[in-house]
Amino acid sequence: MHNPEIRPRTLAPPPLVYAIALYAAWWLESRHSLAFNLEPLGSYLGWILIGIGLAGFVWALAAIWGHRTTVNPYKAATNLVTFGPFAHSRNPIYVSDWFVYLGVTLLLGTAWALLFAPLVWAVMRYAVIAHEEAHLLAKFGDEYQTYCSQVKRWF
Repeated sequence: MHNPEIRPRTLAPPPLVYAIALYAAWWLESRHSLAFNLEPLGSYLGWILIGIGLAGFVWALAAIWGHRTTVNPYKAATNLVTFGPFAHSRNPIYVSDWFVYLGVTLLLGTAWALLFAPLVWAVMRYAVIAHEEAHLLAKFGDEYQTYCSQVKRWF
């Protein structure tokens, strides 16, 4: 039996979830087009969204590393991070990943990626985040519950 206090029981590698969906969208687009053209605005907005996502990711990493805990979703957290981007979202890295996902979707110009978005959300919510939350609750108890009552999961 898995003990969530030891480490999260993450079922899917988070960056890979987004990458597989984008790859599948690209692959399907080459066979069954669902293209949209928002040029030139789509490219500019796509790169802006990617930049926002990367900046958010770096900000979250700095907060995690500054608090001397791990970013690895398969390892146990040693400290509860509640400052920086974590004061606004319990999952700022995954919010950042969504910005990158949407930016790449605009650059690809395919609705396939939008069609995969609910599946990506469900996998992230139930195969990743649910297990991370169980780990944090088991490890930090009331402190984590208080944090959850004050900060939304996404933003």
